[in-house]
Amino acid sequence: MAEAVLVDFFGLKFNSQKNSHQALLKTLNAVRYHHAAKAKFLCIICCSNISCERDGAHNHCELEASNGLSTLLRGFETVSNPSMAASLYTIKQKIDEKNLTSIKVIVPMHRKTLLKAFIDQLFTDVYSFEFEDLRVTSRGDPLKQSTEINMITAQEVEAIQNEIQTYLRSLPALRGELTIITSPLISADIFLHGFTTRTGGISYIPTLSSFNLFSSSKRRDPKVVVQENLRRLGNAVGFNVEKFYRIKTDHANDVWIMGRKEPESYDGITTNQRGVTIAALGADCIPIVFADPVRKSCGVAHAGWRGTLLGVAMATVNAMITEYGCNLEDIIVVLGPSVGPCCFTLPRESAKEFHSLDPECVRLFDSPNPYIDIRKATRILLERGGILPQNIQDLNQDLDLCTSCHPDKFFSHVRDGLNFGTQIGFISIRE
Repeated sequence: MAEAVLVDFFGLKFNSQKNSHQALLKTLNAVRYHHAAKAKFLCIICCSNISCERDGAHNHCELEASNGLSTLLRGFETVSNPSMAASLYTIKQKIDEKNLTSIKVIVPMHRKTLLKAFIDQLFTDVYSFEFEDLRVTSRGDPLKQSTEINMITAQEVEAIQNEIQTYLRSLPALRGELTIITSPLISADIFLHGFTTRTGGISYIPTLSSFNLFSSSKRRDPKVVVQENLRRLGNAVGFNVEKFYRIKTDHANDVWIMGRKEPESYDGITTNQRGVTIAALGADCIPIVFADPVRKSCGVAHAGWRGTLLGVAMATVNAMITEYGCNLEDIIVVLGPSVGPCCFTLPRESAKEFHSLDPECVRLFDSPNPYIDIRKATRILLERGGILPQNIQDLNQDLDLCTSCHPDKFFSHVRDGLNFGTQIGFISIRE
């Protein structure tokens, strides 16, 4: 049984004639009869109140409802907006507030494919949709079967994408301004770089709010929202979002050397291409940025506890040395915000490897779940690999704040569970 029921009256013309109101009454009564007992959210979508008529680019809407219709409408929430993108995004927020996932859409069949195209852009696989024919034609005649249109043109898809993008661009930033942490060790004359925080984006779901930069099928933030957050980051920093590459995390130590064939998954990227931005994800795991101002090359790595032990940081350094002729003493390494030893524990079996690396990486080693310092472990491995201690920054500029301890600044998987948001560390060589 659907948790939410949406009735699509967007674009339908209901005039003030008796048969039009009877059609509406019949439709809404049927919806209420079948769904009101179990659905937690009943909603009508229209372009402005119930009666909508499209005239060129404008919507003309009027409502002359009978008392019976007015009473019936009180059982439904009405979302009216001239833009379908705005209407559906508003409805998505209401659905997310109630933590619902199962949605029935009652839609005229000739609009089903169009509506699905909007839904595909604005919702992820977290949600399940079921469609039912709304048996009211555009003239308000009841119970007349409309014809389903299965095809949608490339131009229509592009128009839908543009409508959604335009709407998302109009939304205000949430939770404060966009804030980026940078390191003084990395030359601003040669590189653009930084580590994002959680403020200044449009993601509204509490654990993803507001500058979430990763979308997955298991989260409620769709790609279009993440893309809008990224666009705002690119504008603020000055990089081209069309040349932006995120790590495809596998919690291992594979490195993609840009220009070679891209592996299916990898936890490091290196490049010497100008104007290309590379990024490592982080939501407790460490986003690491590498820069060589002499050879003008750079890299990023994603280091969780597994990747740390597997040596992903030095694997990225070694790729820069092998590919671009970098010297160890020239490479700068900056560790972005991550979970601290105050909040991160592992089962004792896993903690043993960190203890073997250096006992200072583990606190309460004799407990069933010792506390682990993945930042200290990363520094130790980098120094043992030959990176100069003074070329590693893992403190100051808010870089060493624990992501789990600072919900105002950072996302955290440890703190927020499965629907967590993601920040990034990024770098590019100026063109």
